[in-house]
Amino acid sequence: MYPQLRYFFEKLRRERGNIVLDGVPALRSNDLFLPGKIALGMGHVLLATPAGSAELPQALQTYRDIAEMTLDMENQSWGIYYYLLALTKLQQAGLLEQALAAEALAALRLKLDWRTFVREADLTLIDLPTNYYGVAFAVARLRMMLGWEDERQASRLLDKTLAHYDRYSGEFGFSDETEGEGRFDRYSILLIAEICQRFVLTGLAVPERLRQLLRRAVDVVLNLANVSGHGFGFGRSIGPYGDSAAVEILSVAAFLDVLNPEEKGYAYTYACRCVAKYLDVWFDPAMHSVDMWGKGRRTDLYRAKHRILGENFTLIHQFISSNQLWNDAGFRGRAPLADLQSWLARTRPAFSLTWFARGRLDRALAIVRDGADVFALPLINGGKSQHGNSPYYPLPFAEDIVAGIADSGPAHAQLLPKFCLSDGSELLATSFMQRIAHGSEGRRHWVSYEQAALNRLGGHAPSEDARISVRTRYEFEPGRITRIDVYTPAQPLDVRELSLTFSSFSQQPRTEAGSTHFSQGRVQCFEARGFDHCSATPTRGDDGFKSPSGPMTTVVRCSRAAFTFSEPITLTWVITYG
Repeated sequence: MYPQLRYFFEKLRRERGNIVLDGVPALRSNDLFLPGKIALGMGHVLLATPAGSAELPQALQTYRDIAEMTLDMENQSWGIYYYLLALTKLQQAGLLEQALAAEALAALRLKLDWRTFVREADLTLIDLPTNYYGVAFAVARLRMMLGWEDERQASRLLDKTLAHYDRYSGEFGFSDETEGEGRFDRYSILLIAEICQRFVLTGLAVPERLRQLLRRAVDVVLNLANVSGHGFGFGRSIGPYGDSAAVEILSVAAFLDVLNPEEKGYAYTYACRCVAKYLDVWFDPAMHSVDMWGKGRRTDLYRAKHRILGENFTLIHQFISSNQLWNDAGFRGRAPLADLQSWLARTRPAFSLTWFARGRLDRALAIVRDGADVFALPLINGGKSQHGNSPYYPLPFAEDIVAGIADSGPAHAQLLPKFCLSDGSELLATSFMQRIAHGSEGRRHWVSYEQAALNRLGGHAPSEDARISVRTRYEFEPGRITRIDVYTPAQPLDVRELSLTFSSFSQQPRTEAGSTHFSQGRVQCFEARGFDHCSATPTRGDDGFKSPSGPMTTVVRCSRAAFTFSEPITLTWVITYG
């Protein structure tokens, strides 16, 4: 990855403010974290340049020039953290005063301040989600290490960060992405690792309570681990970040001895598989860039292509810092183990259910292992903005089998029956899970839950519509997943249309009587029951059917014509894979 950083270093030196990366004018991208990412990425190049080498003076001059060029660019929150981390590393290496002019350092001391996004009086965030408390704490701590302020503010922000984490992670230790509205995703699991990383980076001892919470995150990641290097496949902003999140969690856990010696060896092996996947799949040598946007891939607006330069710096930094933690844990130069799959099969449960929240509504993550395949069934959909998007649907996500579509909206509701009522309402069973239950019998596993109301679509937040309730049951067996929904009306309803969509990576479909058989791809058959008609058509590269990892190639649509909904109905789908 260092050759890639050197490529950007040289490209910035030559093209300066006119730098273009795969057609994108990278410094005119409105990426509000970019100056900090550039400072950190270029800082890694400086730190890797041998002291006393002929290259170092020119590299230092280039760093000064780039810093001057970006000094007046907007740089917020995460960008402030990245910049301060770069400055701290350069200071520790004795290069800070050579890498930045005194005037630039004086200006940065004023600009790189947590008070730009936190109100100092009461430590409330300024229009930011709650996970930014951890960023603010790290910023204050790094300013202290640079001698720019004393430790009092960092201590206040640390108390605020931990209080927030305890409040919104509840009894199970995973952080709600909202203020108690029940939306969880990969970041809910990653956040505790980031907090521990910041303790390590700023020289603080990690309290036992945080180590215990980190262990819970580790168990989720090890239950998801696989030989292909796939990480989290649900929620927002995944793609390579779904994989790097797993690496970050395991790396800091290994450094802190939260893993036992045997686990460390196999966690290291899995992390190496994730990095290999980044280089083989996500990195495009022809672009000189990570590619989350081409090859039929799609990411959410937050990580759209205008941020291409910053995304490269972020991902490379995550892998470099994780590698350093593994080196410090005694793994420098160690070869990965050869028997990861057999170890996973021997030591990790074939089925696990991790609770995130319990109460009026339940939140949990079920993980099912079937040979080399790992399915993640997240029951985590709540809160504003994401409830209609398929990466948050309660689906059995697995690479090349079932995937969501970033910022999809509910137009093609992946694998969830959609009720279109005569009054114009559209209802989906996404958000109001209760009474989650599970069980296993041999190699068969099941998960069930109820929803007393469906989600009426169209609003910014989920809206309970009690005109229809549902009982859902998932059944997992080798090579086969079944979902059974029993929908019950509270009163007779006029349904204009009932529909179901499956966007699949498989190809060459043949549909007969509700069953679609595929000649190519991991999914061999998709069967839907309770509908009048099903048909399969190619997606033909439509943007609406692109996942973070690549394009769906076939869309199966099932529908039932208008009817009066007065008695319970059972709707079932079955996926057979191999």
